Amino acid sequence: MDRWTKTLVVQKLALYQRVEVIRGFFSLTHVRNTGGAFGIFGGEKKGFGSLLFVIISLIAIGAIIYLFMKIREGEKTLALSFSLILSGAIGNLIDRLHYGEVIDFLDFHIAAYHWPAFNVADSAICIGIGLVALELLIRDKKRLKSSS
Repeated sequence: MDRWTKTLVVQKLALYQRVEVIRGFFSLTHVRNTGGAFGIFGGEKKGFGSLLFVIISLIAIGAIIYLFMKIREGEKTLALSFSLILSGAIGNLIDRLHYGEVIDFLDFHIAAYHWPAFNVADSAICIGIGLVALELLIRDKKRLKSSS
């Protein structure tokens, strides 16, 4: 889904072109992110910064694969979580390798408040991390109940 939506954005929208979908709330806006999440540490699309984000992505992907292999049978929530995080990380890594930056286009805003544009891969990563956090909270709660 990530690759497909990014391909459509590149084909249909010029860089910085904005198409309002829900007036005053949601637009499709073709932007590029040279940095990390929400543009943190953004800069040039080539050079050390770009190489650093590729290396960090590769390390993260390796760590996720390692954790994925440690999942026990029946831990479906963790399997789903790591699958979402892994697929999102790979989607954004492909952009970094191909363009030297990540294609973002989902643009939410309310009045003067504006959320940084993001993409499907970012959404998958956030949902996956949220599911991991939820799973850890549930495990802690179960452990506390069983020890009391």
